[in-house]
This record gives sequence, C-alpha cells and structure tokens, in this order.
Amino acid sequence: MKKTLYIVSLLITFTTIIGCGAYSFTGGNTGNAKTIQVDFFPNQAPLVEPILSQKFTQDLQDLFTRQTNLTLVNSGGDLHFSGEIVDYRITPMSATAQQTAAQNRLTITVNVNFVNALEEKDNFEKRFSFYYDYGANQQLTGGVLETALDEIIERITQDIFNASVAKW
Repeated sequence: MKKTLYIVSLLITFTTIIGCGAYSFTGGNTGNAKTIQVDFFPNQAPLVEPILSQKFTQDLQDLFTRQTNLTLVNSGGDLHFSGEIVDYRITPMSATAQQTAAQNRLTITVNVNFVNALEEKDNFEKRFSFYYDYGANQQLTGGVLETALDEIIERITQDIFNASVAKW
C-alpha cells in the first residue's frame, strides 16, 4: 500500500512540474518562443570542407526541432541563429621517435550570432570550437572524416543549445 501511494504521489509531482513548464527533460527553456530560424552557416575558413556548411546547419536545425517544441521557420523566428564557420584546421598533436606526427587533430570553430526576439538580454555573439584526434597514418577522408565531423558537430551544436536555451 505504501509503495502504491509513493508511486502515485511521484507521478502527480512529475505531472505538475512538467505541466507548469518549470522543467524540461531536454534541459531547454524556450520561454514564450514558438519559432526558430537557423540561417545557413557558410564556411569562411581558410581550408574548406565542401559538406561542412550544409551538415552543420542541418544538424543544428535538427537538434532544436528534436529537443524543443519550436517550429522551424525561414524568417522572423522568435529565436534566430546565424553565423559562419571560421576555422577548419588540421594540426599534428604528438610526435614519434622519428620526429613525425603520431596523431593529428581536426579542429572546427564556428562563430554564432544568437538573437532572442522576446528576451534581448539572452542575445550573444560567441565562438564555439571542438576537435577530433585521429592517427597520423589515417587519411581524413571517408569514414574517418565522417566520424570526425559527426563528433565535432554534435559537441558544438550541443554547446550552442546549452548556451542559448539551457543557459549553461
């Protein structure tokens, strides 16, 4: 009997918290915003990966439409993201005894402008960056490139989400 009462009270508490909009299991608080606009992020980096702009833009849109109840619009969004990819860099990270690279690092940096039309104090312009390390004997093509881009973009888009609606 006590266990049933405990479960019922727990369900009522969760329903009340979620129903009041006080908490979201995704961690995002979109306030009164109903729409989101994510502009195309062009690649302005000195070294250009052809698929990067499209993949980054699409993944950012997908993250917000999956983890919030916002509707994606082409213009006039309550929340608006714009910016550009400003760096795509490959650097050697560690050396072997023969003084050659044992590991390389791909680093991508994105400059993001966030405008919240309903809460101007939340607006920001900020750079987000992440990296992926891979063996120097590997070519940054095919599966290695796909894995690197997936990991880097996932981290950067989550950081953008956290900075804009999760307020982390």
